[in-house]
Amino acid sequence: MPFMRAYNCIVILGTTASGKTNLACNLASNINGAIISADSRQVYKHLDIGTGKDLHEYSIDNKIIKHYCINVCDPSEQFYLHNFCDLLLNSFLEIQHNKQVPIICGGTGLYLDALQKDFSLTQVPENLDLRKNLETLTKEVLLIELNKFNKDNTAHVDRDSKKRIIRGIEIASYLKENKTIIKQPNLPYQPIYFGIKPNQKIIEQKIETRLIARLNNGLVEEAENLLSIGVTHDRLQQLGLEYKFLSFYLLNKISYSDLQTQLLQAIIKFSKRQLTWFKKMEKEGCRIHWNLTLEEILLNLNTINRVNI
Repeated sequence: MPFMRAYNCIVILGTTASGKTNLACNLASNINGAIISADSRQVYKHLDIGTGKDLHEYSIDNKIIKHYCINVCDPSEQFYLHNFCDLLLNSFLEIQHNKQVPIICGGTGLYLDALQKDFSLTQVPENLDLRKNLETLTKEVLLIELNKFNKDNTAHVDRDSKKRIIRGIEIASYLKENKTIIKQPNLPYQPIYFGIKPNQKIIEQKIETRLIARLNNGLVEEAENLLSIGVTHDRLQQLGLEYKFLSFYLLNKISYSDLQTQLLQAIIKFSKRQLTWFKKMEKEGCRIHWNLTLEEILLNLNTINRVNI
């Protein structure tokens, strides 16, 4: 059925290994689009195989699809949500200036939320000393501490997560001493969402096949190279999933067989968390059009207006 809502950008989302990059690139080729990656690890240079950048997919009929938010940060540095929000806006405006259609493609929930939510508070810097003290406290005590602050500055906090309660206290403490922060401009995005959600067994098979292929084609060597250019094991573990387990393997904490088994289980669990996030987006009012073919997407896009800001 046709979609009635006007749009100025397109979102292609899905779990890891769902095929979203391929779909986004082929869509971009058909509608003069450019792609903004919404993947929290593809922003890092040298993390190519483990993050599935698959840059060869950005070549369609010998033409390179313009892409943004990939390879913009050194792996030893931390790329924050507010960095992505700034980069998203600048990329979006540049694509529109070039008379192209912005296509946001990825599976990082927070990055996708940046299209609809104000994340100004993510600019608040980390307070490592405060965090160190707070991490020793129970969740119950942390909630007591959180409730001491102005409710206007704590209403956003997820009180089920100890990590987010600590971040909430950190933000509230900062705002108590610093009355203002730079507010994000009004969000200009009017997205239409298309999602890929294969059968769970199919996804798990794809994840396993892809993992074996990556291990056979340089994934371990990629982690060794990161270490050789100064990335620490602690940082590898912070980067998560593939790099976390590769670090354990290279430190001889797990065997190669354990690397395969434990990493496969971790990626499958991660894919399920992605699905949970997409369900949350839908509960919050985001309409996702699932499992349409490229032809169906193109047909339905022809029925609605694309607008410029």
